[in-house]
Amino acid sequence: MRATTGGKLRGGTAGRRDANQREGGADAINDGALHIPAGPLADGFFVNPIGEGADPCVVRDGERYLWCQSEGNLGVAVWVSDRLTSLGTKHVVWTAPAEGACSRQVWAPELSYLDGRWHVYFAASDGDNASHLTYVLVADTGDPLGPYSLHGPLGTGQSSGVDSENLWSIDLTVLEHSRRRYAVWSGWPTVGRDEQHLYIAAMRSPVELAGPRVRLCANDDYDWERTEEDPSSRGLHEAPQALTRDGRTFLVYSCAASWLPTYKMGMLELVGDEPLDPQSWRKQERPIFQSAGSTYGVGHGSVVSSLDDSQWWHVFHAKRDPHVGWRRVLHVQPMRFDGGEPLFDTPAAVGQPLRMPAASPTASKDAALSWRFSESESIDDFDYYGHHQFYDVGADGLQLGRVPARPVNDFRSGEKVVLRDGRYDDLRLTTTFSFVDPRRGAGLVFRVTGASVGFDAQRGYYAGLAPDRRCLVLGMMDGRAWTELATAPVSTDLAGELTLVVEAAGPSITIRLDSAPDEALHHLDATYPHGSIGLRVVDAHTRFRTLAVEPLPHRAR
Repeated sequence: MRATTGGKLRGGTAGRRDANQREGGADAINDGALHIPAGPLADGFFVNPIGEGADPCVVRDGERYLWCQSEGNLGVAVWVSDRLTSLGTKHVVWTAPAEGACSRQVWAPELSYLDGRWHVYFAASDGDNASHLTYVLVADTGDPLGPYSLHGPLGTGQSSGVDSENLWSIDLTVLEHSRRRYAVWSGWPTVGRDEQHLYIAAMRSPVELAGPRVRLCANDDYDWERTEEDPSSRGLHEAPQALTRDGRTFLVYSCAASWLPTYKMGMLELVGDEPLDPQSWRKQERPIFQSAGSTYGVGHGSVVSSLDDSQWWHVFHAKRDPHVGWRRVLHVQPMRFDGGEPLFDTPAAVGQPLRMPAASPTASKDAALSWRFSESESIDDFDYYGHHQFYDVGADGLQLGRVPARPVNDFRSGEKVVLRDGRYDDLRLTTTFSFVDPRRGAGLVFRVTGASVGFDAQRGYYAGLAPDRRCLVLGMMDGRAWTELATAPVSTDLAGELTLVVEAAGPSITIRLDSAPDEALHHLDATYPHGSIGLRVVDAHTRFRTLAVEPLPHRAR
């Protein structure tokens, strides 16, 4: 098999600081009770969230991971990565048509390897949520990066017959049991009746159901399954995912409200012989995974093994803040099995150091390197941290902070790219860039570890240009807070292309614009001695054309 065997879990529907004082921004997801030691993150550790997104589907394919994600609700992207703590490189494998039944609201794509081909199950609509149905992409070859052919919609109504009325469906997953396949999804009982239940039906093929569908269970047996966790609110089930281990079969599902911190996970176990019989399933009385501290609204995840098969990991989404809405980020943390039963523990706090998954790559980049951002492959060496619609790479460069024309659950977070596996101490770092919409600024990050999604979600330094203050600025971040270290005024024209240079030798840091060498900023600080490099914007839209890093010999100190 291309994809490794074992458990797979997947599954759902989806204060700024004073700009005159700070170059960072408020990150409501940070846990104030979490103690963060000063200095760089220790080698072999990472922090959450590792990226932006929702409904993560992650499949191990040999020595790599494949992430399947919605692309702006208008397509499907498959990301390829050599590690579980990075999404890796994005490949858009399907774009929705401009009009029609599956042209909008592309939700929760799930990648599965069936009968020698990759399949992507996803829900889409014509722009009205009530028209959501399930479709399937089938790879034309054995390549998960496509091309794909579109099939569907699947018959998720009361009967699978061609003349039957189809009914709302999302989050379809495939359950394999006793050499038979079943589709399990979240659906409505009748047309226009917005009540989400779990349904199951036999499959005739990967692109056709054999029907009829069967409702697995009530969605409101317990108050914790209800949207607001009280008897007056409705029950809601979605994101079913099959997980089989040591002869036991489970369906993990998400419930309550994906738009509230109440979102959580419950579980059914198959205790009978017939998956199509609701009496064969037993529901656990308590949630198996729910909000803790500042990690809100958790659910809709995947279970996947480490590259050496020695560990199991849980990948899920969480809300970025406790407010109503679907602004979500991706988390990864260990899980385990006990007698075949999955145990997910408690969600780790945002910014909490976690040991890297076993067998993760350990090589580092510390040589002179340069990039010209003129095509998508030019950012393959970098991890992007920010909303997926707020960056783009094209012939005119890497654009960070680009506000999309049709944003989906968007938020600003100090969008940045960080060199994967970079480890530099003394260095010269240079970038050429131009402001599209300058606002608060843009620049370079260096000696960075523990990068994550958030304005100040990295440990290390930021050296940038603040157009609104007409100055160079140097600051440092400890993973959740910004400290401004020094500024220096600039008189040069900030229109057009600019070249920013940073030199760091031991505690000595110098920042200058190439066009104004006499207006340099000099400062001494030894908090962060080493780390990676990258580019960052602060509530700005900036086009970066080049980036170059050169290690300095230690004698330069």
